[in-house]
Amino acid sequence: MENEIGEVLVTEEEIRAKVKELAKRISEDYKDKELLLVGILKGAFMFLADLSRELTIPVQFDFIAVSSYGSISKSSGVVRILKDLEADIEGRHVLIVEDVIDTGLTLNYLIRNFKVRRPATLEICALLSKPEVQRVSLNIKYLGFSIPAKFVVGYGLDFAEKYRNLKHVATLKTKVATGR
Repeated sequence: MENEIGEVLVTEEEIRAKVKELAKRISEDYKDKELLLVGILKGAFMFLADLSRELTIPVQFDFIAVSSYGSISKSSGVVRILKDLEADIEGRHVLIVEDVIDTGLTLNYLIRNFKVRRPATLEICALLSKPEVQRVSLNIKYLGFSIPAKFVVGYGLDFAEKYRNLKHVATLKTKVATGR
């Protein structure tokens, strides 16, 4: 598997340090509130797990699964909810935890969907953002890293359901990503 990995964009050590930094800020911002973390499956599960273990406040969890990819590596812009929230978020403090923001279309859809459900507050925490390809303006309160507009794997992110278990974020070598 390692011979298929290209450039490492974010190291394991950088991820660990950023997760601690974000958790500290979130814990301070929500110190007197009950927080519901909403992980977007499948990619955000590692980030959500590590982030939650660093928080010093009580939290609850829920998950949503969405699909927005028309092809393997390009977003279609059409969002389908595959698994909805189990919790009622009305009147609650909700933090959406996302792995990577590409175009922002999926997250924009989820924000609009969640706002209709009337949470007390609704914020975004994303490990990665690709500002070059973002097509909608999003208020990302807690952001880990801005990265170039490259297809990445690792730390929960996959290509054909592989590479999620890498401890860092990296590109794939061209022949692996294209099958050539």
